[in-house]
Amino acid sequence: MLRDGPIPRFIHGVVEYIAAVLFIAAPFVFSYEDGYAVGVSIAVGVLLLVMAAATAGPSGLIHSIPVTVHAGMDYAVAAFLIAGPFIFGFNDEGAPTAWFIILGVVHLLMTIGTRFKDTPSSI
Repeated sequence: MLRDGPIPRFIHGVVEYIAAVLFIAAPFVFSYEDGYAVGVSIAVGVLLLVMAAATAGPSGLIHSIPVTVHAGMDYAVAAFLIAGPFIFGFNDEGAPTAWFIILGVVHLLMTIGTRFKDTPSSI
């Protein structure tokens, strides 16, 4: 399941922290009108923040979520982001729909391209 892509785990973690803040701020920056869009965006931001902070990795703070679980959750989050506007019915509002779909695709590509495997240490 874990791939050996070109993006280091540290960069992946930092980008997740940035994405979390962006998802929390997006409803206010883009003036979302739909209440579901606001709530889901903030919830996704908090989820990404918790996932990034709790994952066992170079950018994690708590190290309680194994990397394999994190990778699986990343795929689920990407699928949720792409489908979210249609599931929650805010697909008629352009800004949050575009934001969720674009960042869902970016999240998927970043997950596919991340080097989740540990590099062997030379002793």
